[in-house]
Amino acid sequence: MRIKIAMIILMVISSVDVFARDIDRDSVATEEVKQIIRKPWYETIQLRGYAQLRYNRLFETNPNLQCEQCDRSWGENGGFFFRRIRMIFYGQIHEKVYFYIQPDFASGGGNFAQIRDAYFDLGLDQKQEFRLRIGQSKVPFGFENLQSSQNRIPLDRHDGLNSAVANERDIGVMFYYAPTKIRKRFSELVSSGLKGSGDYGVFGLGLYNGQTANQPDKNNSLHVVSRVTYPFELASGQIIETSFQGYTGKFVINRNPQTDFDQTEFEEFRYGPSFILYPQPFGIQAEFNWGRGPEYDPETNTVQDAPLEGGYVLASYFLKKGNDIFIPFTRYHYYKGGKKHELDATKHRVKELEIGVEWQPHRNFELVAMYTISDRTFENSLNPENRQKGSLLRLQAQINF
Repeated sequence: MRIKIAMIILMVISSVDVFARDIDRDSVATEEVKQIIRKPWYETIQLRGYAQLRYNRLFETNPNLQCEQCDRSWGENGGFFFRRIRMIFYGQIHEKVYFYIQPDFASGGGNFAQIRDAYFDLGLDQKQEFRLRIGQSKVPFGFENLQSSQNRIPLDRHDGLNSAVANERDIGVMFYYAPTKIRKRFSELVSSGLKGSGDYGVFGLGLYNGQTANQPDKNNSLHVVSRVTYPFELASGQIIETSFQGYTGKFVINRNPQTDFDQTEFEEFRYGPSFILYPQPFGIQAEFNWGRGPEYDPETNTVQDAPLEGGYVLASYFLKKGNDIFIPFTRYHYYKGGKKHELDATKHRVKELEIGVEWQPHRNFELVAMYTISDRTFENSLNPENRQKGSLLRLQAQINF
């Protein structure tokens, strides 16, 4: 009996000793984790953003001149209008994991919140020169599409390449590669005020749904996109960036239910170059693309596969006077093709000239005045004969925080 009791006591003591050692190990492990994660959450997760308030009715010659994709406050019943209210939550939460979430609180002019970006970058090497971007993010097609609206000089993106991807975004997986030196250069092109596009690698390759942002896939068929770009720095310090990009896929159009279209899914593809001479102080920006896609035909009242083309040329000058920065600019853009994301893949013919100036008294406030002379045709089954010409003065106040 005593032997049994002694054995039980020894077993209990041994168990307590093992348990104590396990507690010590857990304590050491916890202390090691605490040493690794030193920053509090409010230093790891950061917040920034901007807001844009517009008025487009000054010296307006035609209230029927509109551009749904550009700015819904153009034309009749337009007034003061919040074009964007963005709050960006972002941070490096692990040495190889970066997250970025950006809602917009002025979506469609209704001032309700909608996700624009929601993705994380997964570094594939110690230098993070190779990375995967997973989630909803910008599709790497076109310099101006990738450039943040916070940094773009003209008030809206041009129709030629922006018609490729509504809201510039979609859900998918993107692979990006750029050497550390070039990643730093991409960052400096934004932080220095030279209106860079951000870091989307010198090479990008991605798969995405293809139905545009905040839309579910409709055809079990993914789009493929690829882009190659490089920002060359000359001996004088002048930076010139050249790019080439393309994508292909199948798209399901949004048709008028009162029509009898035989086809709603269309194959599409686009490709084209970009050339950027950064404003140091004189700048030139030019892009063009060609391809095929769906387009409404008013003569037959159907949507057909059709060729498309379009692009722009932008000239600007970076002028600093004391603490004030002035950037006078002019842009001409052209587009001939359909806009797949609009009703019936609306037919568009666009010729537009813009002349304006951006004024920055300090980094937290910008004011843009832009005079627009436009000739736009936009036709679908609800409005099969619609060509509008006119001009207007557009104003935008932007707050950065």
